[in-house]
Amino acid sequence: MTSNTLESIDLTDPELYRDGWPHELYRDLRRAGSVLAHPKVYVPAFDADVEFWAVIGHPEVREANRDWQTFAATDGPAIVPWPEDRRGQVLAAMDPPDHARLRKLISAGFTPRMVGRLEEQIRERAARILDAAAEKGTVDFVRDVAHQLPLHVVGDIVGIPEADRHEVFGIIDVLLRSYDPKEGITREQRQEAEAELFRYGRALGEAKRADPTDDVWSILANGDLTLMELDLFFLTLTFAGSETTRNAITDGLIALLEHPDQLAALRADRSLLPGAVDEILRWSSPVLAFGRTVTRDVELGGVQLRARERIALFYPSANRDERVFDDPFRFDIRRSPNPHVTFGGGGPHYCLGANLAKSEISVMFDQLIDRFSDIEIVGEPTRISVGPVNNVGVNVQTLPVRLG
Repeated sequence: MTSNTLESIDLTDPELYRDGWPHELYRDLRRAGSVLAHPKVYVPAFDADVEFWAVIGHPEVREANRDWQTFAATDGPAIVPWPEDRRGQVLAAMDPPDHARLRKLISAGFTPRMVGRLEEQIRERAARILDAAAEKGTVDFVRDVAHQLPLHVVGDIVGIPEADRHEVFGIIDVLLRSYDPKEGITREQRQEAEAELFRYGRALGEAKRADPTDDVWSILANGDLTLMELDLFFLTLTFAGSETTRNAITDGLIALLEHPDQLAALRADRSLLPGAVDEILRWSSPVLAFGRTVTRDVELGGVQLRARERIALFYPSANRDERVFDDPFRFDIRRSPNPHVTFGGGGPHYCLGANLAKSEISVMFDQLIDRFSDIEIVGEPTRISVGPVNNVGVNVQTLPVRLG
């Protein structure tokens, strides 16, 4: 490898992430630089070539995430720019002032005050989920626990009837798996699944216009949005709100079980829970990467970037940056400060659901360690790997766990 250049490593290859984030590779790459030129590669999921700069250092990721004037989101959040008709149609592909207009529409549903009001509902839902898990004894932790809480919490906030939720989130799962070549889902099947999700969202919108209820989809369906904006909003709310939190809960359990001293400390002192949630978020980094387009010639991390070049912000690498985190490869629920960039690191694109995700993770682990004195992984996890083409990157699909 030469300075500031990636030579033989393809950061878009799903196989690179098959066993989770390649943290040792990221560490080696950071020694070469915080911003590295990635050669042009073909991305089958998009049937397109892309050439970009990989931004892997914490200060640089944080700076690019905050400076929307220089690093624009309007070409879409994937590494490969979105088709023209989708650009600027959803929060993740918007910048101010359009971004502020749409964010204001739904932000009331995600404020700390609103999340505080929802916490009792979240607790009740988590208790029901763990009741069912306790009856089984041995569960697939992903399907039976980690997936269930965000599925229903997002369903409540968006306004998806409970009877429809498994169908809707089943479509989301197909969409996610479709980016993993080993799943064998064709581009046509992915497009049909997406169209099915849009049809459902439109039908739900018609119902909310006829009979509005106290939820986010009623607000959006009765707002001044285009059909494309509504379609992509429904995809974003259901996908981003469920998959990332599911991954954090799953990876958080694995981390605690692999570090029994940390689990014991949390059992003994529940005041450590807020710090544990932040460390789980840093450690798991449930979002792999977001794409941005450079709007003007600028220097980032000592590297000169040109207008119209593409960059990709790699959050798992930033969250292990030795310049920012003391002993970053240590899982430490007492870590302070913990300036992880899991939610974006500030700026207008800071994750709208950050407070909600933290609440869900906190409630789940609070109840989990209260209910079960013995938690054991009893089989190998299975994963899907899609690389950075759809931001999430990798999912633990199954995790056999015995609860006692």
